[in-house]
Amino acid sequence: MWVIARLFPAIFVRKAYQYLTTPMVFKIRPHETEVLNQAEKETLAFNGFDIQLYRWGTGTTSVLLVHGWEGHAGNFADLVPPLLAKNFSVVAFDGPSHGASSKGKTSSFEFTDLVTSLIQKFEPQHLVSHSFGSVAALISTGSHPELKLEKYVGVTVPNKLRERLEEIAAYLGLPYIVVTRLIEKIEANHDIEVDKVNVQDYAPKSSFQKALLLHDVNDRVLPVGRSKEVASNWSVATFEEVHNTGHYRILRTPEVLDRIVSFLTD
Repeated sequence: MWVIARLFPAIFVRKAYQYLTTPMVFKIRPHETEVLNQAEKETLAFNGFDIQLYRWGTGTTSVLLVHGWEGHAGNFADLVPPLLAKNFSVVAFDGPSHGASSKGKTSSFEFTDLVTSLIQKFEPQHLVSHSFGSVAALISTGSHPELKLEKYVGVTVPNKLRERLEEIAAYLGLPYIVVTRLIEKIEANHDIEVDKVNVQDYAPKSSFQKALLLHDVNDRVLPVGRSKEVASNWSVATFEEVHNTGHYRILRTPEVLDRIVSFLTD
C-alpha cells in the first residue's frame, strides 16, 4: 500500500481526509445509557446538524463536559453522579456526527465552533474535556478570551495538529508525501496554517483562572508529553501524572474522578 500511495498520492489524500471528516460511531455501554436517560434532553440546530444536548441538576455552578473525537456524552457517565452530589449542574453534548446527534461529514474545526456556541448558550463556570475534546475546548476558549470561565480540567490533552496528522498517516501506513498533500488540502479547505494550530499557544489566551491537566504516563493513544507541553506553556495550569488507567479507562477511574471533583470544588 505504501508503494501505491507513493504512485497515486491524490487517492490516499482523499481517503485520509475522509477518515478525518467521518467519525466512527461506537456502541454505548448500558451504564452510559442509564446516565444519559436521566438527563433532560434537547436538540440544538447547528450547521445543518441536530446536536443532542444533555442537562443534569439545578445547581448554580455549572460544568460543561466536552468528549473526544469518536466519543460521546456517555463517556462521562461516571463523572456526572459525583458532580451532582456536589450540587453542580452539568451540561454535555454529542458532537456533530457523534453519539445521538445527526450524521454527516464534519471536522475538528466545526466541533470547536460548536463548543464556542455551547459556552455562549449555557455560560458554564467550568469545563472538563477528554482527548480531542481538550483541543476543541482550549482552542475555542483561547480564540474567545471574552468567554469568562473559572476552572478547566483536561483529561489527556493533545497539542500540535501536525503531530496528529502525522500519527494518522503512520497508523494508516502512508508515506510523507501524502501527509504533505493532506496538510495542503486542510489548509486550503479551512483557511488555516496547520503549524499554527497548537493548543499550547491557545490555552494561555483563555480566561481560565486555574487549570488541571491529567494524563496517564503509559497512555498508548496519546503520549503523556503532549499534556506536559501544554501545561509548561500555561502559567495557571498544573500537570499531574496518572498511572494504570490508559487513555479511556481514565474517565472511569475513581481516583481520577475524585481528583476532578475536588479540584472543581476547592
